[in-house]
Amino acid sequence: MTTLHLVRHGPTHAKSMVGWSDLPADLSDTETLRRLSGHLPPDAVVISSDLSRAAHTADAIQDSRERLPHDPDLREINFGAWELRRAAEIEAEDPTLIRAYWETPGDIRPPGGESWNEVRARVDAAIDRLIRAHDGRHVIVVAHFGVILTQLQRATGLAAYDTFGHRIDNLSVTDMRAGTAGWRIGRINHRP
Repeated sequence: MTTLHLVRHGPTHAKSMVGWSDLPADLSDTETLRRLSGHLPPDAVVISSDLSRAAHTADAIQDSRERLPHDPDLREINFGAWELRRAAEIEAEDPTLIRAYWETPGDIRPPGGESWNEVRARVDAAIDRLIRAHDGRHVIVVAHFGVILTQLQRATGLAAYDTFGHRIDNLSVTDMRAGTAGWRIGRINHRP
């Protein structure tokens, strides 16, 4: 079995929908980063999305662990025309579409963005590549809220709407194991 340690990047403090925009993470909480790194297996490999908030968080917790090249398939949801806009602003403009996007996730997408099913397919393929390449190892994946939720949905079999109810804090770890017998969930949203 391969053990995945899914780490959400440090906070951006943005109050809008942040997907593919390359906002930096606030990594000033060095004590939390130290505890997080100490909690993770020292023999794990580390990979992140190519967005700086994830890549710099991975740098901060890497220590002596092997680092893999950034993977753009581990990016957050592409919110398209909704990018960097507040939900209330979008709701005032198109309440039907934004409600449908969150309440019946699947094939509905923001203008110029990705549907939940497209995000899930992209991230599933990236995680499958990691599992094949690092079978039996620990893999630290520093990524985003949506990325972690895709794998939580995959491992639990929950509907997307129910998966959205999970809290995934910045600098938290969600652990799961994947193997021929299927998926096993460890801790969700753990703050070491």
